[in-house]
Amino acid sequence: MTTDTAALNLRQRSYRLLFDNHSRSGRRMEAFWVSTALLSVVLLFLEPGGSALYAPGQQAIYLFFCTEIIFTVIFTCEYLLRLWSTPPDQHYARSFFGVVDLLTVLPMYIIWLYPHMTVEFVMLLRVVRILRVLRVLKLLRYMSEMGMIWRSIKLARHKLAMFFGFVAVVLCVFGGLMYAVEGGSGGFTSLAASVYWAVVTLTTVGYGDIVPHTPLGRLLTSVLILLGYSIIAVPTGILTAYMSQELQRNRERRNCEQCQRGGHETDSAFCKFCGSLLPPLTGKHSQK
Repeated sequence: MTTDTAALNLRQRSYRLLFDNHSRSGRRMEAFWVSTALLSVVLLFLEPGGSALYAPGQQAIYLFFCTEIIFTVIFTCEYLLRLWSTPPDQHYARSFFGVVDLLTVLPMYIIWLYPHMTVEFVMLLRVVRILRVLRVLKLLRYMSEMGMIWRSIKLARHKLAMFFGFVAVVLCVFGGLMYAVEGGSGGFTSLAASVYWAVVTLTTVGYGDIVPHTPLGRLLTSVLILLGYSIIAVPTGILTAYMSQELQRNRERRNCEQCQRGGHETDSAFCKFCGSLLPPLTGKHSQK
């Protein structure tokens, strides 16, 4: 066996280990990455400056810094392995999870390379901390049903765009009416503030920082609140319809090799008609 062939086989084994969760070793590797990502996020909220549960001493600060170094090294190795083992035609570095994996390891390197800059510019330090929180997005890679939700959103994007366009028109109209009716009182000092009030009212949040005082203003507020209750259900219904279609398509793709019957769930292991072992779900819908 030549050196090139051995390297190719090693890359293929690494790819299956990192991206294929159908094998036992792949499932173990998946459990390891999920546990590591969860633990790193939990410690991020407990470290000094991120939690008010305790007053940390120098020893605690040093301990959290060391654990962050360990997590950074682990996630750096993961990113480099995925980058090395992924075939070039899949463009891992430019994919969503490739960008997430890169952003989650950048903060510590920024602190190491530019320590004085992160101390002088507080906003930069906050941005660095936010980038570390992005590690929670790593968990989406191991949630297979998230792909179905994302495909449903893509299929419904035109209807959702029309819906949110209609909502934007409603907000502008009611914001303008309230600005004209209230005349600057009660917090309606500008058109932008009035549209902000319309957003808060339409979503039935109601902070109470801007309130109408005139009878006509209160009438418009009541109409907008009732309109908000009916509007909220529209995007839910649109997404539910497309998600049902995706579920049906996934069931049709799972066919038993013994009885040739379909209609199986994506997470089914055995045929519900004859009890035979189902083949693994393949294709772009099963990839992370």
